[in-house]
Amino acid sequence: MRTNTTFHTIRETAWILGVSRSAVSRAIRTGALRATRRSGLKVSSTEIKRVLNTPAGVA
Repeated sequence: MRTNTTFHTIRETAWILGVSRSAVSRAIRTGALRATRRSGLKVSSTEIKRVLNTPAGVA
């Protein structure tokens, strides 16, 4: 089954979440944010929505 998930770069993810690129990279390294390798690291729109819906301090 094919999904229509959009993938975002580190820079785009940082802009959407309102944080720095280094904060996004750190979240990926620590496992708080899941990313896949697709011509560089990419974060799915589904993952961004998950993070946005997580209460602060929990993720």
